[in-house]
Amino acid sequence: MSAEASASSMTAVSGPVPHSACQDTGEHGITIRGLLGSKYVKLNVGGSLHCTTVQTLSKEDSLLRSICNGGTEVTIDSEGWVVMDRCGRHFALVLNFLRDGSVPLPDEHRELEEILKEAQYYRVQGLIQQCLTAMQKQKDVYESVCRIPMITSAKEEQRMIATCRKPVVKLQNNRGNNKYSYTSNSDDNLLKNIELFDKLGLRFNGRVLFVKDVLGDEICCWSFYGEGRKIAEVCCTSIVYATEKKQTKVEFPEARIFEETLNILIYENGRGSGPGGLALLDSSQSEEEGASGGDRRVRRIHVRRHIMHDERGHGQQTVYKD
Repeated sequence: MSAEASASSMTAVSGPVPHSACQDTGEHGITIRGLLGSKYVKLNVGGSLHCTTVQTLSKEDSLLRSICNGGTEVTIDSEGWVVMDRCGRHFALVLNFLRDGSVPLPDEHRELEEILKEAQYYRVQGLIQQCLTAMQKQKDVYESVCRIPMITSAKEEQRMIATCRKPVVKLQNNRGNNKYSYTSNSDDNLLKNIELFDKLGLRFNGRVLFVKDVLGDEICCWSFYGEGRKIAEVCCTSIVYATEKKQTKVEFPEARIFEETLNILIYENGRGSGPGGLALLDSSQSEEEGASGGDRRVRRIHVRRHIMHDERGHGQQTVYKD
């Protein structure tokens, strides 16, 4: 049943208005103080029509009780509707709270804020507290969630890194991009790299943007960005040249990865661009590769790229060749 139908079925919902309660007569109705002579009340809240009782409106020490007992003036139109200049979208929820003492609240944060504003306007303290509790629960759940973006294109990666104000740590992980078999412990080390990425993401959530790239050429490579440019890189893969075949080896340089993650925090909140910020970072690490001239160079840390095993009868010698 619509509000209009409910209103029409109640011929005397507002009851008689005491003449002594009238203050003045205007074009749109009369302004009165108090509704104590009425049992039922018809409310027109911003065009939304509601029918209720004085007893319901008086349950809490609110603006609505003040309207009923004469503490606040209200306007009644020619049809007996109490006119309130307020949006009526959430007024039914306010009434249901006064009737039942609690109401189910929506999950959407913006709607919660709107309901809170209405509860504050009507000074319904119980509903205000319920809204604040629900918003705090949403905030706690949101802050405990760590979201890791997944890179799907090179343009998306460039745009994300260029516009992000926080330091960025990217793990390039593409196990399928390999034409050789893996060494016996490579799978374990690859999983350890992924596990470390997840742990760092949880530990520095909110301070560093962690992203995963599953489309790149590298099987396992860490990249560290500050102020939109790459600062350091840790490549964890190498090619092992055995006697009869080549294999891909995945390393797990945990200490180096953790160190570079801590170094990238220098660029948090733009601190890397301050006096001595870059000098502090550049002086703490040696740079193996980089651009010439005035361009800033990138610290690249790679494991030994080519390893040759010389198998002999009484043992095994390993010769490293860079």
